[in-house]
Amino acid sequence: MKAAAVVCREVGCGEAVDALGEASFGQGSGPIWMRNLECSGFESSLKKCGLSGSSVDKCNHKEDAGVICSEVRLVGGSRCSGRVEVLHGKTWFSVCNADFDKQDFEVMCRELGCGPPVKMLGAGAVRRGNSQVWREQLQCRGTESQIHFCPKSTLRHSCSHDSEVGLVCADSVRLVNGSSHCAGRVEVLHRGEWGTVCDDNWNMKAAAVVCGELGCGEAVDALHHSHFGAGSDSIWMDDVSCTGSESTLKNCGSAEFSINDCDHMKDAGVICSESLKLVDGGSRCAGRVEVFYRGQWGTVCDDGWNMKAAAVVCKELGCSEAIDALSDAHFGLGTGPVWMVVGDCSGDEETLKSCLSGEWGTDYCSHKDDAGVVCSGVRLVGVSHCSGRIEVLNGKTWATVCNDDFSQQDAEVVCREVNCGPPIKVQRGDAFGRGVGIVWKKKLQCRGTESHIHFCPTSPLEHNCSHSNDVELECAAGVRLVDGGSRCAGRLEILHRGRWGAVCEVNRNMRVAEVDQGLSGKIYTVQDQSLP
Repeated sequence: MKAAAVVCREVGCGEAVDALGEASFGQGSGPIWMRNLECSGFESSLKKCGLSGSSVDKCNHKEDAGVICSEVRLVGGSRCSGRVEVLHGKTWFSVCNADFDKQDFEVMCRELGCGPPVKMLGAGAVRRGNSQVWREQLQCRGTESQIHFCPKSTLRHSCSHDSEVGLVCADSVRLVNGSSHCAGRVEVLHRGEWGTVCDDNWNMKAAAVVCGELGCGEAVDALHHSHFGAGSDSIWMDDVSCTGSESTLKNCGSAEFSINDCDHMKDAGVICSESLKLVDGGSRCAGRVEVFYRGQWGTVCDDGWNMKAAAVVCKELGCSEAIDALSDAHFGLGTGPVWMVVGDCSGDEETLKSCLSGEWGTDYCSHKDDAGVVCSGVRLVGVSHCSGRIEVLNGKTWATVCNDDFSQQDAEVVCREVNCGPPIKVQRGDAFGRGVGIVWKKKLQCRGTESHIHFCPTSPLEHNCSHSNDVELECAAGVRLVDGGSRCAGRLEILHRGRWGAVCEVNRNMRVAEVDQGLSGKIYTVQDQSLP
């Protein structure tokens, strides 16, 4: 792939997608000029790559090398996200969003060697390009290997740079079976199939490339001997040799894809530092949102910042539910770049970077616009969000709480933190099932006014506690119906930051009513104005 990268650059194409052997494009004729190339990947010409000195007489045209370069590229984001440009002749053109569809995106992501499309970025979500706008539109079926094979038609609309389209594809490398997307067994996507990497020659330089490609922090460890479990599919790469500066693991030197002398007991693994953190909030689950990109921590702009984005942050950090999405540098001004503006988060994304709107970096947000999040460090495990066995986040592990001296004040803080009403009942037992895992070795000594248990004093647990001593808590619901004659009818109010407030009737519908209190009874009507 290093040699293929040099070829693609020399002929003015996009990224190298594949390096092929065994005369994949048919047998040539005439002399075989080069054998055993030693390219760094950065040479301006293939002729500048080193040769091992071996005689070409040992080769025949059945061993002719081939290359696939991409005729599409994504500009301004990462290798797998950004503004779409296509190669026409020797010129790169921006692509108009007219009639651009999912099938076109699938082919582009495949051609780039990335995973499937995550989302399309519309006008305004990508920075304007300087190139010309392509005068054709794709009509891909979605099964083609490259856009070159897609039917095309003349563009029927007048397009400008304001109509440019962007694309986010999934990464072409992933970490599996770790505690987060930044730790695990290394797998790469090749020809549409995920496969592992052999740990022969596996080192921190290779780990650094993986961490950079995933948008994680710095490489912490390069692991051997299937530390994260053995894979089961192809072993794609062996004897990987990286400088540490490659943009993708596939550009590191290695044996030919699928050629190896390994088994899955030698699958390589990586641990990267996290690419997301919450700062100056008093705990790892609350604070100013900061992301790691291109070796530097930066903040997130609060344009479009909402509870769905906050939910993604909390999930990625392994915290509990999102309690609040905060704006206007609530946790103080950050430093460094403002890296991200968040687009349309569904709340189901695995990482915040999947919500990236447009390109990394913004020139219209300042640190006065830094976004913040409060996630809960406590949860109630049981039949509803507001009642169950109390568990607290201990590092990255959930631990049950012992009922040793658990007080009414402790219960008030727990109910407040999970955004429920005041405590109704505290009990010991297993009404919600016995906990598993560790028992927290501390006891709370809350005053009852704290917003989070993190701010409560604690002391070491004096007694040996087992799961028969798990404390269980029932809080009032965080939603209520008022002035309707019973608890099951009335004006809808929700609890937020300790205050009850109403809900606007816009887009109010039966599906919203179904989730109001997890009510199992029949919903008779949803009224906009007739209730008090």
